Amino acid sequence: MTTAQIVDKIITGSPFLEEALSEGLINISSLSRKLKPEIEKVLQKKVQLGTILMAIKRRPAGHSFKVTREIKNFMDKLGDIIVRSGLSDYTFENSTGLNSCNRQLIDETAGEKEMFCTVSQGVYETTLVVSNVMAERINTIYLNEKLLAQKTGLSSITIRLPESNTEISGIYYFLLKNLAWSGINVCEIISTSNEVTFVLDEQDVHKAFSILMGIKQA
Repeated sequence: MTTAQIVDKIITGSPFLEEALSEGLINISSLSRKLKPEIEKVLQKKVQLGTILMAIKRRPAGHSFKVTREIKNFMDKLGDIIVRSGLSDYTFENSTGLNSCNRQLIDETAGEKEMFCTVSQGVYETTLVVSNVMAERINTIYLNEKLLAQKTGLSSITIRLPESNTEISGIYYFLLKNLAWSGINVCEIISTSNEVTFVLDEQDVHKAFSILMGIKQA
């Protein structure tokens, strides 16, 4: 193997490194020094730092660069961004009677357009994200169910996605990466075919909204 082939193999095997390089976030000289011992171990001989540096510079844009470019083009087509506040999160242990409770909750809230109500059923537990005003109703309907966790003081941000969102890889990663880099914790993610909802602490929602609007308008 040549130095260039080894450099390409290392960078291709690390999507985060490849992405950071494509964004110009990495000092190439520092990266060359870091890769030098690994490259010399594979080649079993000494390699000049300049050789590694040139191999990195001359490396063609990889898959991560192409994906990032597609995602940025996709972000221009994002639809409305809707913010809701005053939400709570309930997680119940799955049981034989839980489905009946879920159906009752959905039936009772079907005509109430101002209410926020989602039900996400997993293998062992089910999570509800609902408007705070439904607290008494939840306590009544799920009286005999085992409550595993509850969190209040939440808000949500819903983004309408173009129909092509299922054809492009990395959409959620790109959105979540920007939130994570800003220190914003996402409590829940709720998705359908053409929309995604991030549930956050109320204190983070304004900052998160600004970030997502910035992505849309970039």
